[in-house]
Amino acid sequence: MIYEGKAITVQGLEDGIVELRFDLQGESVNKFNSATLSELQAAVEAIQNNADVTGVVVTSGKDVFIVGADITEFVGTFKLPEEDLVAGNLEANKTFNAFEDLNVPTVAAINGIALGGGLEMCLAADFRVMAASAKIGLPEVKLGIYPGFGGTVRLPRLIGVDNAIEWICGGAEQRADKALKMGAVDAVVADDKLKAAAIDVIKRAIAGELDYKAKRQPKLEKVKLNTIEQMMAFETSKGFVAGQAGPNYPAPVEAIKTIQKAANHGREKALEIEAAGFAKLAKTSVAASLVGLFLNDQVLKHKAKKYDKQAADVNLAAVLGAGIMGGGIAYQSAVKGTPILMKDIREEGIQLGLDEASKLLGKRVAKGRMKPEQMAKALNAIRPTMSYGDFKEVDLVVEAVVENPKVKHAVLAEVEGQVTEDTIITSNTSTISITYLAEALKRPENFCGMHFFNPVHMMPLVEVIRGAKSSEKAVATTVAYAKKMGKTPVVVNDCPGFLVNRILFPYFGGFARLIGMGADFQRVDKVMEKFGWPMGPAYLMDVVGMDTGHHGRDVMAEGYPDRMADSTRTAVDVMYDAGRLGQKTGSGFYAYEMDKKGKPKKVVDAKAYELLKEVVLEQREFTDEEIIEIMMVPLCLETVRCLEDGIVESAADADMGLVYGIGFPPFRGGALRYIDTIGVAEFVAIADKYAEFGAMYAPTEKLREMAKNGQKFFG
Repeated sequence: MIYEGKAITVQGLEDGIVELRFDLQGESVNKFNSATLSELQAAVEAIQNNADVTGVVVTSGKDVFIVGADITEFVGTFKLPEEDLVAGNLEANKTFNAFEDLNVPTVAAINGIALGGGLEMCLAADFRVMAASAKIGLPEVKLGIYPGFGGTVRLPRLIGVDNAIEWICGGAEQRADKALKMGAVDAVVADDKLKAAAIDVIKRAIAGELDYKAKRQPKLEKVKLNTIEQMMAFETSKGFVAGQAGPNYPAPVEAIKTIQKAANHGREKALEIEAAGFAKLAKTSVAASLVGLFLNDQVLKHKAKKYDKQAADVNLAAVLGAGIMGGGIAYQSAVKGTPILMKDIREEGIQLGLDEASKLLGKRVAKGRMKPEQMAKALNAIRPTMSYGDFKEVDLVVEAVVENPKVKHAVLAEVEGQVTEDTIITSNTSTISITYLAEALKRPENFCGMHFFNPVHMMPLVEVIRGAKSSEKAVATTVAYAKKMGKTPVVVNDCPGFLVNRILFPYFGGFARLIGMGADFQRVDKVMEKFGWPMGPAYLMDVVGMDTGHHGRDVMAEGYPDRMADSTRTAVDVMYDAGRLGQKTGSGFYAYEMDKKGKPKKVVDAKAYELLKEVVLEQREFTDEEIIEIMMVPLCLETVRCLEDGIVESAADADMGLVYGIGFPPFRGGALRYIDTIGVAEFVAIADKYAEFGAMYAPTEKLREMAKNGQKFFG
């Protein structure tokens, strides 16, 4: 044994060839934490000092190569002064450089996945051999940063500037065949031949058949493009990537700028440029928010996993109520491998549900994400029915009928009589209390909420709602089924609107207030879209449906009369009474026309402005900042109340619910992290500016206490 640590070992194989093996003790994957980086330095020094070494094969003792840096360390590291971050990156790069500069040939044997720092380790090797099933990539832009261990320097010099920009700015994982075609790897072999192939490459390099020094040289030099070629490559890319990423995600464009600045320098200077840019990005609020989101997502996954032991198997599911929502649920279940019965009382409902599932499956086939035979299998896993004939075989039922308490009570009581005593029954209600709905059941312990968001196939969140009598088994089974469907479940306690809709309706309340004070809804939409929302509130209301919004507002008003009840007639009332329900009727705040692809396209409609005159009670001028504050303060305060009321267990749950459920701008991290970014004391001061607007804008006493004590929701 040449070197032995807790993450890395170096031992002889044959004829002076050694194996540098990553196998981090106590972890299921390899990652670059501070300890692993330290050991890599020691391992490289041990190889340098051993004159008998003739070549190095880098391998992994895990099912994956290296998944990247240990992101849990980012939170503390990114708080360091900028100069310390630069120094830290350059120190790590000394180790990668020392490995790259070994006086013997090196090869990385890539299995599973090599992402971020894992791929950067491979890039420092002279040769890369990749298992056919493996994937590689540099996903750092998804965390608001770019590669910091030489990725922006070595990759462009290996695969060309255009390809490197695509890989780094897109952050996608790349398959073995594409990696080989691009020149990122030198060979692709069957998984079980990986190590043998890597050793063979080293032997050929030792024999002089492969010139490892020639392979190494381009990574040490300038980019091989002249001034005109550089200008064309970089300026075109910057414009395109800026358009794709948008102004709120600076990392992709900064990556291009860094590659451009470093293009006319050798490795050492290029790495200094990379480190300086990396440190600047690491200090941004965008990086803090996106890293926080990643860690929150890990927390959610860990919590969901805890339910596995109590969960019953769901081998056959059922959805009550077909149509668009029911068809979407049936599609999601079937495509992820759980057969499902789709019941409706009307033939046309069944057909609508099947059409929805067929349409979604057809799109997957058209995009090459599914083979026709897989589509047929998924469709066969959806069994339409107008009777309860096979319901004795069902493990879990999703009730998705009309959002009416009386109808739901009747349907839930009916289905309970048709299933076994162990069957879990759930309701896809978006607002109605689960505890109240359970009153219709003889076995309320087998009942909980399972709230999907529309469109089901696109929205990642499922709210699993625990009623007063819901058992842990019911909650656990529902969580497990949601995971099996490829969704992210958040467990919440029962209340009107649950988590997401309870928080969303105060946001709509802020919008109604702005319209009442003379704000132009188109301008509000533009301001909030610039803030980062995928669509502004007027457009969102049109998509949700004015009838859904009208009903939901009434439920919220009844549940929280102190702050959400308002007798004032609003824009939603006007649209609802005029039959302008949004996209579903062809008009709402906007009118809708079909574009060339058959999708509804919004256009300005003068009739909407005429109707709204009725509810404009005054004319005020607003700055963009005031519009944002009037919209965001009630949403953020309701999120705070949900946390204080125990509707969610943690700030992470609340924020992820908003990002996954309603598209809260990810680069802002969620409502509670947004408050942290502003500063709790500053946020309270902003809310107090709008005290005249009533209880919806009033900070809680606990939030005031947090402001006084300088506390945060995170960190």
